[in-house]
Amino acid sequence: MDVMFDRVAGLDIGKASLTVCVRTPGVGRGRHTETRTFKTTLGSLRLMRDWLLEQGVSIAAMESTSTYWKPPFYCLEEVMQVWLLNAAHMKAVPGRKSDVRDAEWIAQLLEHGLLAPSFVPPPPIRRLRMLTRYRVQLLGDRTRESVRLELMLEDASIKLSSVASSLSTVSARAMLAAMIEGERDPLVLAEMAKGRMRVKIPELAQALEGHFDEHHAQLAGSILHRLDLVEAALAELEETLRVEFAPWAHQLELLQTIPGVGEHVAQVIVAETGADMSRFPSAAHLAAWAGLAPGMYESAGKRRQVGKRHGNRWLTAMLVESAGSVGRMHGTNYLSTQHARLSRRRGMGRAQVAVAHSILVSAYYMLQRDEPYHDLGPEWFGRRDDEAHTRRLVAQLERLGHTVVIDPAA
Repeated sequence: MDVMFDRVAGLDIGKASLTVCVRTPGVGRGRHTETRTFKTTLGSLRLMRDWLLEQGVSIAAMESTSTYWKPPFYCLEEVMQVWLLNAAHMKAVPGRKSDVRDAEWIAQLLEHGLLAPSFVPPPPIRRLRMLTRYRVQLLGDRTRESVRLELMLEDASIKLSSVASSLSTVSARAMLAAMIEGERDPLVLAEMAKGRMRVKIPELAQALEGHFDEHHAQLAGSILHRLDLVEAALAELEETLRVEFAPWAHQLELLQTIPGVGEHVAQVIVAETGADMSRFPSAAHLAAWAGLAPGMYESAGKRRQVGKRHGNRWLTAMLVESAGSVGRMHGTNYLSTQHARLSRRRGMGRAQVAVAHSILVSAYYMLQRDEPYHDLGPEWFGRRDDEAHTRRLVAQLERLGHTVVIDPAA
């Protein structure tokens, strides 16, 4: 087999150490192999980098092992070409596994050009990814704390969440603060309602009657304090994101012309894809990378469905959430009509994945061509069905020996 790269390095990554195999030209047509083990501390990684440069290595490859691949990748990317690999693409011979053999196997596959690198965005996009993913985690923390608060109130027979739209409203927070301070009279608590909530004072008085004691008050105070901390962190993070995304303001504006795509979804699309569509050969490749394309399994000429592919779960989650909001637009645009048609035949879950796929494909061409979203309209599916039905009828008549001339009505 031909050697595509003369001087290569294969890295087997661990948390505390990594094994590096270097393959270089040997005597005659042979290959020389040398393997060393390094710690994953920054000083040791610099020693590894210097050794690879001394060996004349021009390209290195490593598996995507948890987040442990990041320090060696970042250390090497400035001085040589580095490939991040999908572990599923390079299974070695079973029963003979070790760190040294894994590193040698990676190096051998790399030198023969049998590997394909994964997409690793440049440092500015990586910083955006960290921020947007942290926001998702903070939103999850807020949701979990809100659920804990509601469950705790249920334990005290307080049905405030059944009357108030949310426990985070001004009225609800005022009532909870008074309960924590020791107020137990449901009528006094109900009178703290503000705005449109005041019409529900009789219902509130009934909902606030329970056995809320000092134990519940302590728990409620702790939960509300954590909610306040999360809200403050979210507000600070939003300001940081607004500054960091300033260079991509035009791309964000374009993406928000897609129905269902708001500022948060547009930011995630930019942060996860890099907004540079030249890195993806086609829209289908991007959809497969994101995990929004159907998988395929074929053996002995038979195919069976295997569901959607694994991919970028952060991007997929936001696009599916966006598709859910599109489904509530009820036939006002192409995407909402697509959602409604698929929901009836295939179910809500499949419909949301299909619409998420359509959103991502639209984003691909919009960013590639630098143009806003153009909606096909809710009647597009009807026109397509009529044209397909016409073609079927014409084909049937032609098979019966007739010549068909279509003369559209005025």
